[in-house]
Order: sequence, then structure tokens, then C-alpha cells
Amino acid sequence: MKVTGRLKMSARPHPAKPRSGNGSVARIQQQVQRQVARADRKHPLLEFKAAMQAGARRYPAPPFPAQHLGKPGKEAQLRPAPYYDAPYYRGSGKLEGKVALVTGADSGIGRAVAVLFAREGAHVAVHYLSEDTDAQETIAAVKREGREGIALSGDVRSPRVCAQAVAKTVKAFGKLDVLVNNAAFQLHASRIEDLTDEHFDLTLRTNLYGYFYMARAAIPHLPYGGAIVNTGSVTGLLGNKYLLDYSLTKGGIHAFTRSLATNLVERGIRVNAVAPGPVWTPLNPSDKSAKQVRKFGSDTPMRRPAQPEEIAPAYVFLASAQCSSYITGEVLPIIGGYSGG
Repeated sequence: MKVTGRLKMSARPHPAKPRSGNGSVARIQQQVQRQVARADRKHPLLEFKAAMQAGARRYPAPPFPAQHLGKPGKEAQLRPAPYYDAPYYRGSGKLEGKVALVTGADSGIGRAVAVLFAREGAHVAVHYLSEDTDAQETIAAVKREGREGIALSGDVRSPRVCAQAVAKTVKAFGKLDVLVNNAAFQLHASRIEDLTDEHFDLTLRTNLYGYFYMARAAIPHLPYGGAIVNTGSVTGLLGNKYLLDYSLTKGGIHAFTRSLATNLVERGIRVNAVAPGPVWTPLNPSDKSAKQVRKFGSDTPMRRPAQPEEIAPAYVFLASAQCSSYITGEVLPIIGGYSGG
């Protein structure tokens, strides 16, 4: 068949060629500026005031009831009660047959981690300082998941206490597969001159020495394929002007995580860290004033603190060889978003 007539050209316009000269560039900028101004009038920039709720259920947001807890802080006294049981999280055997030792597991992140570890099939040793009532609630929650739990109390600043905790775990369950270093001390100081030697020493010995002592005691028992998960903090990434000592320890934990991971590669033990932002646990209400607690977490892009059950799945991920067998030496921030400035 013979085709007659001219070919029809595309109706799409060609991009305008850049104009030369400073005046032409200025006119183009002004034209774009007017276009953006029209768009802004049509769709004003939104200042989101409400807290972001993207989870399986709605979580509490500021303002919270004004409250201040005495150290070390009891979860049973915190209002509203932290969400730790993750009712919409379904276990799938990611830690089936494993044994885990979790420090600071009486409350907060540690409790939520213990519960999800049990839901994934692990028996859990719950280590804590002195909060017996909170610890027994954690044990009860572990048992509701169909797994066994034991409570171990003691000060992680003591190498003897850490060694005993590991020994009791191994005696009770016959082995140890996962260590979660989570116990911590935090108390602000407005000026460096107000940070006493006793305060500084307490923070470093709890947050750094405790992690070192517990890891040193646990590693001889961890098998090839075992895991250590440390709790870092956003303060170890970004700093905090009122938490000089705490931020120092959390930055040290991040460095310890990466260094220990390298040290243990040949032994087949993975070491990672989770760096949470503000989380609704007894840690901060036992540090901040009652007035400050009311707006806790409101300065994050999500405008609320995390609940422990929102953080705990990261520990499952890093502890499970099914999920993270090629991950070691990493620090995973969970901080509620980054500010665009």
C-alpha cells in the first residue's frame, strides 16, 4: 500500500533552550518563583500538629500527665502504661529453641524485647537491678507466650554479677545464644560543672563497663551463629547538651559494637546495636521534671515518643539468623524521623 501525505510530527513541545544573559536568567527565576507562589496559595504548606500514627494501633502522644519517678524508675508507676505486648505482632519461629539473656528487662525496651523473643520461640533470662515487681510482670508475660523465663537481679557494674548472670542462665537453660545489653543509667546535668565525679562514674560504669563485663562473660558460651544486640541511643549519634555523660557512653557503645563485631567475625558471632530516640519508658520520667514529661517526644518529626513495642522488633531482626545473617557491626537508628531544618 502506498502511503501519501506528510508524516505528522509529535505534538509534544521541545524543551525551551536556555536563554543567554544574566537578565534572562533572572526572568526565568522570577517566573519559577511566581509559579511556586501560585502553588503555595492553592496548597498551603502544612504544619502537621498531630502526632504521626502509622502503627498497627494508636499510641499515646503529648501532652502526658505531669509525673516524675524516683530512680531507677518503676514501670508500674508510669502513666499511661507503656505499650509492650505488641498484640498485632505474629511470631514465626525466628528464635525457635534459642536462649537469650536480656539486661534491663524488667521494664521499657527490655521488657518488650523479652516478650517478642519469647513469641519467636526463645527462653529468656530477665536481668534487672532491683525492680522485683516489674521483673515478675516481665516473667509472667514471657510465660504467657509459652516460653520459660528466669529473673536475675544485680548491678551490672560488677564483673562478678555479670559472670553469675551468664552462669545462671546457662545452668537454667543449658546454653546461651543471644545477649541483649540494655541496662542503662541516665540523669541530666545542666552544666558540666554540675556533673560530679560520682554521677559521671555511675553512668560510665553502668552503661559501658556493664556492657563490657556482660559481653566478656557471655562470649565464651555463645555458639557460632550467636548474636549480641546492644542498646545505643540517638544521643550517641547527635549528642545532647544536658546528657554529656550519657551521650558519651552511647557513642562509646556504638564504637564498641563495631569493634567487637570485627573481633568476633571469625568466631561466627554477630554484634549490632539499636539506637532509639525518645521512648516511653521509666528512664526519662525518672530524669526529667514533671513539666518536661508532659511534652516528652513532641520535638521529633512524629511528635511523640516511641512505645517499647515499636522498638523491640528491631532486636528480633538483629538477633535472628533468618533475618540478619549478613549484618554485623551496624547501628540501627529508630528515632521517629529526621528534621528537615
